Amino acid sequence: MSDFLVSALLAPSRAALRLIRFFMWLLVYGGACLAALVYLLKALGHVLRHPRRGCCGQPRRKAPSCLQDPCFGQHHFLHLKTSGLRLHYVSRGQGPLMLLLHGFPQIWFSWRYQLMEFCHDFHVVALDLRGYGSSDSPTNLNSYTIDALTTDIKDAIEALGYSKCVLVAHDWGGILAWNFAIYYPSLVERLVVVSAAPMFVYQEYALHHPSQLLRSGYVFLFQLPWLPEKLLSISDFQILKDAMTHPMTGIRGLTDDELEAFLYSFTQNHGLIGPLNYYRNLFSHFPLERQELTTPTLLLWGEKDPYLEAGLVDSINRYFVPGRLLSYVLPDAGHWIPQAQPEQMHHYMWAFLKRFKA
Repeated sequence: MSDFLVSALLAPSRAALRLIRFFMWLLVYGGACLAALVYLLKALGHVLRHPRRGCCGQPRRKAPSCLQDPCFGQHHFLHLKTSGLRLHYVSRGQGPLMLLLHGFPQIWFSWRYQLMEFCHDFHVVALDLRGYGSSDSPTNLNSYTIDALTTDIKDAIEALGYSKCVLVAHDWGGILAWNFAIYYPSLVERLVVVSAAPMFVYQEYALHHPSQLLRSGYVFLFQLPWLPEKLLSISDFQILKDAMTHPMTGIRGLTDDELEAFLYSFTQNHGLIGPLNYYRNLFSHFPLERQELTTPTLLLWGEKDPYLEAGLVDSINRYFVPGRLLSYVLPDAGHWIPQAQPEQMHHYMWAFLKRFKA
């Protein structure tokens, strides 16, 4: 069959795909404009309530002392083979590798309870992902594609001297962990995901549940250039503070020093560009193909999560090989389970790790 005939036969499909992507981006940027208006009003409200804080975030000159607390582990750096970037990590314990991947807007410090809990049986490593904390932070958008970020995990495991790991992830780290387990299953002995869905599951669910799109309004806002960075920094980063300290949806018991531990890197020059570039690449692969999930996995979800509906859990379960997924929706939990409900998380993790022990 000639190349011309093949191209002619594929032309309608290609045209349809381009049309779908055109309308997808039209909806994305329409949603981004609406979200920008909402967050602009929210930021303006913060300025009016706290005029002394001004319209710009104040850079922190000194890191909070809790980031250097030796009880959480030792600080190291590793070099990634593929990108050449340097990632910061904190580690504690010896044994099989347990690799921890944080979400937004956080750093390795979000795993402080897990570093102390599992260090007697594992070599527990909490990374600062690319663009976060003390890790290298390239500013160009192409440095934050899903493929590049997934390769970082592979390179990190190898740089640490291991051929497999127990992978534990939350939020954006969870998105990367799902992707990693699909494309590098031999490197993941067991997977623990908290408050995150595979990208293709989220895509399908959101298309049938507009209420989930409303919960994800910030995702659309983050598609815009420079404006999200500006809005998040207004009134000394109050929007980020609210996300983590809100009395109903934030992290219970978070101290001022712990809050500053998360804010510190974001307040530095260009500190928000890398983390927001993760979101700016989210729609580049739309539409996504369905995948079968086979890695033994524990999924923890908060029933009161303000960002992700609990219905996603059933959607995830449909793509698993039977018997490979244990999922629990915690009735009193929100989005920040590793910090707000660490005891519950540890209980389920220990049971899961013993059940699937090699």
